[in-house]
Amino acid sequence: MRKLALILVIIGALNWLLVGLFQWDLVSAIFGGEAFRESSFLSRIIYALVGIAGIYAIRFLFDDRTKAESQ
Repeated sequence: MRKLALILVIIGALNWLLVGLFQWDLVSAIFGGEAFRESSFLSRIIYALVGIAGIYAIRFLFDDRTKAESQ
């Protein structure tokens, strides 16, 4: 699960990099939707999965700290 979350977060980060630099949305280009605000249903699912993965990945910030404290 950690690896999947990390992959989705990386995809999301790269997609936002493309949006920020070139105003081009890779997810919409692949799954449909011409503009960022006109995303297809499948694109919205991808965005939601990336967001969920990001929320899940927040706990990785604290994993090393809790392991160090328990030792």
